[in-house]
Amino acid sequence: MKTTPKDFFLHLGALIALYISAGALINLAFSIINYAYPDALAGYFTASSVAWPISILIILVPILYVLEWLIDRDIARMPEKKEIWVRRWRIYLTLFLAVVLVAGDLIALINTYLNGEITARFIWKVVAILLVAGNIGKYYFFSMYENWKHAKIARKVNAWFGVVLVLAAIVWGFFVVGSPATQRALRFDEQRVSDLSTIQSQIVYSYWSQKGRLPEALSDLNDSISGFTVPNDPETGEPYEYHPMGMTAAKTTQTGYVFSLCATFSRASQDLKGKGAAYGGGVAYPTMDIYPYPGSDSWEHPAGHACFDRTIDPSKYPVSEKAVGM
Repeated sequence: MKTTPKDFFLHLGALIALYISAGALINLAFSIINYAYPDALAGYFTASSVAWPISILIILVPILYVLEWLIDRDIARMPEKKEIWVRRWRIYLTLFLAVVLVAGDLIALINTYLNGEITARFIWKVVAILLVAGNIGKYYFFSMYENWKHAKIARKVNAWFGVVLVLAAIVWGFFVVGSPATQRALRFDEQRVSDLSTIQSQIVYSYWSQKGRLPEALSDLNDSISGFTVPNDPETGEPYEYHPMGMTAAKTTQTGYVFSLCATFSRASQDLKGKGAAYGGGVAYPTMDIYPYPGSDSWEHPAGHACFDRTIDPSKYPVSEKAVGM
C-alpha cells in the first residue's frame, strides 16, 4: 500500500516523540539516582538536570500516546497499513536501537564489575536503562508480531507500564527538586550569595587594596566610573548588612581587618556536592577565600538571618603602592 503524507508524518512524529521521551526519562532517572547515591568524584547537583527532563516528559509523552492511538485507529480501519514501509522501518529501527542499548548496558555492567568499580549508583543506572529500553522493545516487538499468543495483552501491559515509569520518575523528580515555589526561593538565595560574593570582592580588591582601609558603609563602594552599584536583596529590595570591625588580633601572630556581611535567606543551603553527574557539574554557590580559617571557604547558611565574617590578612592582600604613597 502507498504511504500517504499523513502516514509519514504520524510515524515520524511518533518516532521523534519516542526517542526524545526515552532519552529524557533515562536522564531524569540518572539525575535522581545521582542525587540519591552521592559520589565523591561527581559534580554538584543542579535543579535543571531534573527540571528539563520533567518538562519534556510532561509534553511529549501524551503526544506520543496520542500519535500511537491515531496510528492504531488507522490500522484498525485499514489493516493493510501494517505493511507500509514507514511503519516497518520505524519499528525495526526502534527494536534495533533497544537491543543495542540493552547489550551495551550489560557489557558496561560486566566490564565495571570485572574492574572492581561496581557501585549502587551504577547498578541502579543499569536497571533504569534495562527497564526503559526493555519496555520499549517489547511494546514494538508485539506491535510487529501481533499474531503471537497474548501479543495484544502484552502490548497494552507495556504501554501502561510505560505510563507508570514516567509518572513515578516525575513524582520522584518533584520530590528531589521540590515545588516551583521552593525552586524560586532557592534561586533567590543563590542570587543573595552571588551578591554577597560580589560585594566581598569589591571590598577587598577595589576598596581595601586602593585605600588601605575598610569602607564605612556599603554605599562607599558605589562607583559611577566603573559602573558598580551595590546590589540589594533581590526579593525584598532591602540593602544587605555590612559591619566593619577594624583591626583585630587573629588566632595567629598576624593581624587582620575584619568585616561581616549579612543577609536573610529563605532556605538553608543544601549540600549538593557529589550529587551531580560524574566528573562534571558547576559549583553550587560562588565562593572566594579571604582568610584560611575553618568554614571561610564556603557560603553555607541556615534559613533566616545569617552573617559571614571575613578577615583580610594584609600580608596576603597587600595595599597597592600608589595607595600607600598618597
